[in-house]
Amino acid sequence: MESLKFITAGQPICNGTAGYENAFKILEELKLDGMELEFVHGVRMNPANKELVKRIAAEKKMVLTAHGPYYINLNSKEEDKIAASITRVLDTARIGKELGAYSVTYHAAFYMGMPADEVYKKIVHSMEEICKTLDEEGNNIWIRPETTGKPTQWGNLEEIVKLSKDFKQVLPCVDFSHLHARTNGKYNTYDEFCAIFEHIGKELGDVALNNFHAHIAGIEYGEKGEKKHLMLEESDMNYKDLLKAFKKFDVKGAVVCESPIMERDAILLKEYYESL
Repeated sequence: MESLKFITAGQPICNGTAGYENAFKILEELKLDGMELEFVHGVRMNPANKELVKRIAAEKKMVLTAHGPYYINLNSKEEDKIAASITRVLDTARIGKELGAYSVTYHAAFYMGMPADEVYKKIVHSMEEICKTLDEEGNNIWIRPETTGKPTQWGNLEEIVKLSKDFKQVLPCVDFSHLHARTNGKYNTYDEFCAIFEHIGKELGDVALNNFHAHIAGIEYGEKGEKKHLMLEESDMNYKDLLKAFKKFDVKGAVVCESPIMERDAILLKEYYESL
């Protein structure tokens, strides 16, 4: 991607139930760059909306990403649930490709009390099937496991980067708020943000920094990690230093704002970034 784009996690809150056409109109008026399509309760969109989203996003040069369902656990103890999880990732990738989306993300797994290395092996097994299927279908959309917000969830930075090294179609989705929450307050200084970009650049190369996918929001957390999203200014999320690190490393891609009123904070992020 040629620059850093700031997009909302779903339709702007102020759009209410007015639908996608009005949502894109609002995004354009607010000078935002697109939206993440939220398929968190299932990969469903009626044909008319598919055509509408695909056409308007292309016409207005809006960036689209997609978030897969919450009911994904590639480390389930039940094989049928793993199979269903694989299908959900594939379906998200398929609709993302159909709509012209840049990349898709999902929460990959829970540890389920198992050792991290065993969990990793199970996730790799599922990812082999996912990537093989997409390759056979000619679908080259970026597939991105997301850094997760609780220590019980698989997906710290090192795990996500390692998985990305193992599969050419996989890159990280770095949720900076989740990293901050799962460590009960770490990953919130300029040096720590720079270290994230340095690690990703070193391990995955320029392709990862030039095709980034990030989530940012204010967040409430405790010893068990993430509790809920907050507005940026109502949280301790050090978004200004984070954006300075984005600028220093000349990161390009999509920054998805997941705050409760996401369009307001997306504007805050974009305007501050452009002021640097």
